[in-house]
Amino acid sequence: MGLFSRDPDSDDDSDGEKTSFLEERGFIASAIVIGAVLICLVVWFMVGGRSDNPAADPSQTPSTLVPTGQPTDTGPTGPPATPTEQPTPTRTAPPPPNSHTGGCHDPSPDQAIPRIAAPVGVSWQFEAEMLIPVQAASGPATTSLDGVRSCFAHSPTGAVLAAMVLLGQMQNPAVGIATLRSRVLAGPGKTAALAAAKDDKVTPPTVAGELQFSGFKVLYYPPHATTTVIQVVANLDNKAYGAMPITMQWWHGDWYAVLQDDGTFNGSVEPDILSSLNGYVRFSGAS
Repeated sequence: MGLFSRDPDSDDDSDGEKTSFLEERGFIASAIVIGAVLICLVVWFMVGGRSDNPAADPSQTPSTLVPTGQPTDTGPTGPPATPTEQPTPTRTAPPPPNSHTGGCHDPSPDQAIPRIAAPVGVSWQFEAEMLIPVQAASGPATTSLDGVRSCFAHSPTGAVLAAMVLLGQMQNPAVGIATLRSRVLAGPGKTAALAAAKDDKVTPPTVAGELQFSGFKVLYYPPHATTTVIQVVANLDNKAYGAMPITMQWWHGDWYAVLQDDGTFNGSVEPDILSSLNGYVRFSGAS
């Protein structure tokens, strides 16, 4: 089972405001492309590896995907955009793998929500085939012996980085299951995802496709947030942009992911195929 799911019987967005892209006019060729991208999204970020190293297991029950009454705005619908980036790490010097000053150690991190400009001072590093962002100020400030990254700032930027790093590490067969064990809140969803990950063992690259981050949008981050929702955008095989909401919860001094009971991030919330990155913060290690 993938960590992202799609409800084949659902035609409307969860807030009832966005018409499903399957109802939009378009050429048959466009429909075929969109359908193929949806298949990629269904298996987006499947756990691709096995780890026998024990990791910490938070025990708090996860909250719902999107807090009641909060915005779930998404990008425009229409024919999918065609990304052109190629993955390459940036030249920004990366922070040390373990730090006692940045990330979750910062007692008063910047609480500004990045809505237009991307976070600065970010180094993009390969996590298997995927580039993930790391920053001295917001994290990750800790890397465990089995390679799992943690300790992010209690801030909007910290939550964005935590979501992207988590997703990238879940794509890495070497640390995928260890990441799922230690960076996801305990509950039925985590149990289901672990069971599926052990059954899947390996994520078929010909099915999941090549993924690279392209941007994000902070959908929900109240003052002193303990729960936030980050819409993460990925470039799908350089054919289109796909976006999914990721719920993160602040627990015991760090950000952890929340899974739905079926073991996915999104449950019944439909993936979004974006016609552009308008309204999103462009944030990518590809160039």
